[in-house]
Amino acid sequence: MAIRILSVDDEQDMEMLILQLFRKQIRDKKYEFVFANNGIEALERLEEAGDITLILSDINMPGMDGLTFLSKVNEKQNPLLKSIMVSAYGDMDNIRTAMNRGAFDFVTKPVNFEDLEITISKTVEHIEMLADLEKGKEQLIAIQNDLSVAKEIQMSMLPKTVPGNIGKAGVDLHAFLQPAKVVGGDLYDYFMKDQDHLFFMIGDVSDKGVPAALFMAITKAIFKSQFSNRNGDSLVQKVKIVNEFLSEDNSSFMFVTAFVCILNVKTGELEYVDAGHEPPVIVRANGETELFKKEGGMALCFDPEFEFTSRTMKLNPGDKVVLYTDGVTDANNIPGDRYGLHTLRDFFTTGEGSQCVTAKEMNEATLTSLVQFIGPATQFDDITMLSMRYLGS
Repeated sequence: MAIRILSVDDEQDMEMLILQLFRKQIRDKKYEFVFANNGIEALERLEEAGDITLILSDINMPGMDGLTFLSKVNEKQNPLLKSIMVSAYGDMDNIRTAMNRGAFDFVTKPVNFEDLEITISKTVEHIEMLADLEKGKEQLIAIQNDLSVAKEIQMSMLPKTVPGNIGKAGVDLHAFLQPAKVVGGDLYDYFMKDQDHLFFMIGDVSDKGVPAALFMAITKAIFKSQFSNRNGDSLVQKVKIVNEFLSEDNSSFMFVTAFVCILNVKTGELEYVDAGHEPPVIVRANGETELFKKEGGMALCFDPEFEFTSRTMKLNPGDKVVLYTDGVTDANNIPGDRYGLHTLRDFFTTGEGSQCVTAKEMNEATLTSLVQFIGPATQFDDITMLSMRYLGS
């Protein structure tokens, strides 16, 4: 598309000279010129054309001089509209005034047309650079808007409130996700499979940002579909089905670590499958802590034929379980220290976490501890926790 240039000059031969000088650029549709005899006409041409991006204006003109016209142009506050002022060599005071009022450049009379061509070419390059920057800015804003929508969609997929039937079943539960970027790859879920069995899980996609968020959404949906189904498949069988589905056409080579649990709320028996995830912490009613026993679990998406195994353990009334992603234990501060699993265990054994009663208090206290530990350092990974207190039925 041709750059439209407005030439403002009361000398009639200026139009002819410009058309002759730039005949090749005009023919090649690089430049297109619009002409006016003074500032008043020039303002009219600006309104009529609408897409003029460069002005070549004399300073001394009848009706409305070039300096007044320049002030009117600046009122439009168009960063892509640049002005080159033309004046006699001895009229440097006016040229200084023009530059102070926002003129991009100037040429002197008598006009050296080689210099004029170079000046216009340089100004056009600057305008095109600004246009590219503006386009990039608009694209960035669009991306940010899309990411905000993506975050809303992603967060809407995670349960925000605990259904009443979980509390009635004798379980106090709370979970949260704090992404490192606008969107992240961590996930969690919980729901009553039936009146006696609570399903809950946590997971972590290997990547960050939008790709991880998309994979997280798929993973969350498949787990929900499988474990909402009341067929006779065991916990291990269902995890195997999820693994097979996620492994299909995994061209991005992502993987998901997960810890998947089913609690019998009547007996306190908890069955779990470890798919390469961080070991949850158990806080017993007497204040002692221990870790879930891990047994060679592999992350999902590595091997569609992998045979997962499950383990069982017993929860007594008052026992608490803390599931978390590695954004908790791998959190770093400015010196490079790692929060670590030992700090997390100590936090619930002798630290502030030991004074927490509810699952929500446990999560909020842990997050506060993490924020204080990280300090001014940047959170580099998603932080997700699911805490559960077994009350017994």
